[in-house]
Amino acid sequence: MMDKIETPDLSHLNSTDYENVYEPAEDSFLMLDALESEIPFIKSLKPTICLEIGSGSGIVLTGLAKCLGSCCAYFSIDINPHAAQVTRKTACKNSVCLEVVNCDLVGPLLPQIQNKVDMLVFNPPYVPTDENEIDPLSPIALSWAGGFRGRTVMDRLFPLIPQIMSPSGVFYLLIVKENDEEDILNVMKSFSWRGSVIIERKAGREFLKVLKFERVKV
Repeated sequence: MMDKIETPDLSHLNSTDYENVYEPAEDSFLMLDALESEIPFIKSLKPTICLEIGSGSGIVLTGLAKCLGSCCAYFSIDINPHAAQVTRKTACKNSVCLEVVNCDLVGPLLPQIQNKVDMLVFNPPYVPTDENEIDPLSPIALSWAGGFRGRTVMDRLFPLIPQIMSPSGVFYLLIVKENDEEDILNVMKSFSWRGSVIIERKAGREFLKVLKFERVKV
């Protein structure tokens, strides 16, 4: 298969869907570009389980699944029930098979996926906001409102990474400048994971980056 990720067909979605689900934007396409640049490396890992947390429209995991094919099982998680439904529709529209779970972070899946995820993708709610803007009653706000430094959700995930990931697993994370890249790298280093920037782009007022994390080999 070619080392290229085709942008999935989203023609089944409309403006009503996007009232409750994050519409793909510059950050979504930067993540797709980042993963496309990593396809030879990802294939070399021979992943068996790929997981995306916060799938939104499903554009990223569906694109990845179309590229990598059926050698891998694909799992999608989103706290927003509307996003979970839309991700299923996107997978179906593009003839790929995803397991979609509506829960917060890895939630009840942790016992089943412990140390089994070979590839994790997370485009989190990264916009710095007041904590009260993280409104559980507003599905669309949950997709972007990140609380203090835009880090509220991702800081909850970082301690789980060593438990979720397989020994050779790789974790891709999208951030903005305000999230404090250096501090994130240090936090992950404290869990024995090393990180690097694989792609970056200025998009309007946002300076976006995708970080790649791997276990520090002892």
